[in-house]
Amino acid sequence: MPSQETISDGTTLSMSPVADPRSTVTGPNYRFTLMDEVVLRYEWSLDGVFEDRASTLAIHRSFPPTQFSVQDTKANLEIVTPNFHVVYDKKRFSQSGLHVTFSSKTTLWGSEWRFGQDAIDKNLGGTARTLDECDGRCEMGAGILSRSGYAALDDSESMLFDGMGFVSPRRPGDRIDGYLFCYGLDYKRAMRSYFAISGRQPRLPRWALGNWWSRFHRYSADSYVALMDKFRAQDIPLSVAVIDMDWHLVHDVRVPHAGWTGYTWNETLFPNPTDFGRALHDRNLRITLNDHPHSGLHHHEALYEEMAKALNHDTSDRAPIAFDPTNKRLLDAWLTILHRSLERQACDFWWIDWQQGSTSRVPGLDPLWLLNHFHFLDNANKVGGSPLIFSRYAGPGSHRYPVGFSGDSFATWASLQFQPEFTATASNIGYGWWSHDIGGHMHGYRDDELTTRWVQFGAFSPILRLHSSDSQWASKEPCLYREEYAKVMTSALQLRHRLVPYIFTMNVVGAVSDEPLIQPMYWKYPARDEAYEFPNQYSFGTALVVAPVVTACSKVTGLASVKVWIPPQRHVDIFTGWVYDGDREISMHRSISNIPVLAAQGSIIPLDLTLAPSNGCFNPEGYEVYIVVGQNGHFVIIEDPRDDVDNPQKLDGPDRQIKIEFDQLAGRVKVESGGKWWKFRFVAVSRVPYGVRVLFNGAKQADATFNLEDTTGPPGLVVEVPPQPVDGTIIVDLGLNPQLDCIDPVETISNMLLDWQIDFALKEKLWKIVTSGQNESIKLGRLLTLGIEKALIGPIVEVLCSDSRTATGDTAFESIVAEEV
Repeated sequence: MPSQETISDGTTLSMSPVADPRSTVTGPNYRFTLMDEVVLRYEWSLDGVFEDRASTLAIHRSFPPTQFSVQDTKANLEIVTPNFHVVYDKKRFSQSGLHVTFSSKTTLWGSEWRFGQDAIDKNLGGTARTLDECDGRCEMGAGILSRSGYAALDDSESMLFDGMGFVSPRRPGDRIDGYLFCYGLDYKRAMRSYFAISGRQPRLPRWALGNWWSRFHRYSADSYVALMDKFRAQDIPLSVAVIDMDWHLVHDVRVPHAGWTGYTWNETLFPNPTDFGRALHDRNLRITLNDHPHSGLHHHEALYEEMAKALNHDTSDRAPIAFDPTNKRLLDAWLTILHRSLERQACDFWWIDWQQGSTSRVPGLDPLWLLNHFHFLDNANKVGGSPLIFSRYAGPGSHRYPVGFSGDSFATWASLQFQPEFTATASNIGYGWWSHDIGGHMHGYRDDELTTRWVQFGAFSPILRLHSSDSQWASKEPCLYREEYAKVMTSALQLRHRLVPYIFTMNVVGAVSDEPLIQPMYWKYPARDEAYEFPNQYSFGTALVVAPVVTACSKVTGLASVKVWIPPQRHVDIFTGWVYDGDREISMHRSISNIPVLAAQGSIIPLDLTLAPSNGCFNPEGYEVYIVVGQNGHFVIIEDPRDDVDNPQKLDGPDRQIKIEFDQLAGRVKVESGGKWWKFRFVAVSRVPYGVRVLFNGAKQADATFNLEDTTGPPGLVVEVPPQPVDGTIIVDLGLNPQLDCIDPVETISNMLLDWQIDFALKEKLWKIVTSGQNESIKLGRLLTLGIEKALIGPIVEVLCSDSRTATGDTAFESIVAEEV
């Protein structure tokens, strides 16, 4: 029967930890549970007592029975399912006594799991508790996915929920509790089972998807608000204001400890916290306060007496109230008295900055787990839907408590080079909402190009949170960087807010479909070796493939290189408009202005129409929709009415859905107007032989405009439709079977050569080869015989080889606006 974990104020988290008896095979000291078609739970206990309480990993075990058969003899037990075959000798689990074979054919010789012999070398990784002190790669542990087609997850030591609103350690004694996932190459099936057992990723509030400002710095209320106004004056949107630890008393003589813990506002810096909170809220910013609770509550704190009274704590000798998260009564008071008072002043959610390890007064109870779980439930009770905390990863099951704080990143190229892989791989353990110190927090060096590339990656990461140390040389305001980099950083931050309609939709859909926003390429292409060979490349939602640039530009060409695997189907770069043949590997070269972000034919990507959106990530008044022709496309924009700019009371209601459909054969886009301003950008389309028509409720729209010169996005045909007086259906008709343009390789290479800092004679040699009229293979052979550096050859090869088609057709603007034939 389902149970619920409850804290004192009534917030609940649904759990169903007891399996259907029809799904279990039980003996004196063993129990096997067929969780579903691909997951086997295996338990052994010396005393024959098994665990039916929910664990941090597994909160659901009650599923419909699945198909299996049992052969039970005196010496052996066999369990046979369509996917796996268990053979067990009925003794304490061992390598020789418990093994499982699989029906999937992931190798030529088959595959087999033996207890204690996991194929770690083939496991595709999970994630880590923190990136603290990591300058580059770190150990990511094991996740659910493995190229062996199976993975085992040991749950023997995890914390338990007691079914009465709190937690419990495991029973003492010799016990084994594990889960074997058997999925072959069906990775998404494996992850659906994992989320079913461990709980789904919650839906994030829309504002969490915008830009966060964070810095370890002694701001005052006035200086912080002034900085927020400075960002606004520079058209840089923000949605979350992070206040690091100096909001409270730290170095004050009254503080009897190191100062990391504190719950009394520093009145010198923040004389009126309520006014400070109101000022940030008036600027449409949500507030998170940094919290290090480990030193407890001392007598100098403003709420010491009230907390002591609630806990019957003796204050005669001004003894501190020790922080003990294993004490339910104390934890309840900590949240409902101490935190709630601060929240009424200036705090929407908490940054739980726990760095004191995984041990507590009760063996087996991890303080970080306790903090994450109960803070999340408390925030849910406070805000209703879409609760949020900001904290470190505590182990499998942590995805239930977003957002993750990955710790203090080094400000080095090595750190940036690892973060895309680290972020994507975390999805293999369900952890889809990492927030990194974008630009790096400490150590390292000043490198404007590095910071800019980091911000570009941040725009296509789960959470974009600018962060830095207190050093006067390290702050991340774009205006503090050289002009050419500041411009690109500002553009990336604006783009992030423009992308929120797309990201929020992925967030909502992913919460019910078990699809994290960021996924390694092998989630979609598990049978392709190439999908494993580009760990820094990932899917960003359903429509985009991102390959962040993580190396410096060539001083000669001004371009950086990144190797990319283009999945099957032709793709378009949504920044450059360049078209690439699919199912191939290629080195892409980009200036500091952009990174490769690819969309397959049939992709539809909705953006906020405003080029410099305001703070807060409200539902936009209009949309710019990127459409990549060549295949049918479909996208449903999801809006929460609580995010409407004209809904200050945050009145709830069902999500709105705005369907956008593209019919390739007819060349037609269809959308319900919804009172919005619509701008359709047909990326890399300039030739529409039959002309363009815009219809509203079947009538031709005279106020629609057509533009091929719009440079605010990738090149292509732009059609704008102003808001209509009534709701209805907009149809944009391009004519039959529109096609993507081919870039002119000669013109593109000419522009590159003009910019390159090389000898004029070498430019002439390169130019003669490019314009020789010979086919591409001969040109490539001639280029390679020059013996020049790769940085020069690579960009030319990319242009010559990106698209196998030949550029043809009239690109005159008149053909776009002509009447349909």
